[in-house]
Amino acid sequence: MDINELYDPEFRKLIKSKKPTIIIPIGSIEQHGAHLPISTDSDIVTEIASRLAKKCGFIVLPTISYGVSFEHEPLFNVSVSPKRLVLVIEDIIRSLGDNHIKEIIILNGHHGNLGMLDEQTTKFRGMKVSKLSYWHFMKHKFDHAGFVETSLMLAISNKVKMKKAKRGLITNGLTHKEKQRINKLSTKPGGFPKVTKNGVWGDPTAATKKDGQRFLSEIVRNLVKKCQS
Repeated sequence: MDINELYDPEFRKLIKSKKPTIIIPIGSIEQHGAHLPISTDSDIVTEIASRLAKKCGFIVLPTISYGVSFEHEPLFNVSVSPKRLVLVIEDIIRSLGDNHIKEIIILNGHHGNLGMLDEQTTKFRGMKVSKLSYWHFMKHKFDHAGFVETSLMLAISNKVKMKKAKRGLITNGLTHKEKQRINKLSTKPGGFPKVTKNGVWGDPTAATKKDGQRFLSEIVRNLVKKCQS
C-alpha cells in the first residue's frame, strides 16, 4: 500500500492494530546512457518497493529520488552528500518512531548510495531498521544502463529508447587486478565516465521486457523471503 492511499484516522488505527512495516525507497537522479531516463534508479526501486509492499502488507513512503552520484560527473547528476542523506533518513526514521512505527526497511536502488548506508547511523531504541539493496536479491550480474537495468525498465516503463541503446564497458576477459582498478576508479567523483565514456556499464542491446519481468519476479520473491525470515 502506498502512503498516498491512507488517511490520518485510519492510518493511526492501522498502526495500533497491525504495527505495519514502512518501506523508504532511495534512488538517484543521474545519467543512464542515451536510452534510459535520468530517473531510472528511482523508477525501478519505486516499482520494486510497491510490489514488495503488496506482497507483504507493508506501506511505502514516497521515494527519496536524490542520491550520492558524484561519480558520474561531468555527466548529468543531481547529488547530495552522504552525510546529508544520512541526516535526512535519520530524521524520517525518528519521525516515524514518534508516530509509533517500529519496523522500517530502507530499500536502496543506487550503487552509489552503498557507502552512505554503511555509515554509522543513530540507533533508534525499540525500532528495527533494515537496509537492503535490491540487486543483491538476484543472481544475474548487475550493471549500469546495461542488460539488467534496461530489461527492468522495459518491464515497468514506456520511456526506454532502444534505438539509442549502445554497448558500454564490458569487463569479461579482464584480469582480476584490472577489474579491481576499474571498480575502484568508477566509484570516485568523476570516475565513472573515465571507465565508460558513454555512461553505460554492460550491453543493453539484447535487453527485453520478458527478461525484466523475470528479474522483477526474482527480486521481489527473494525480498519477500528475506522480510519474512
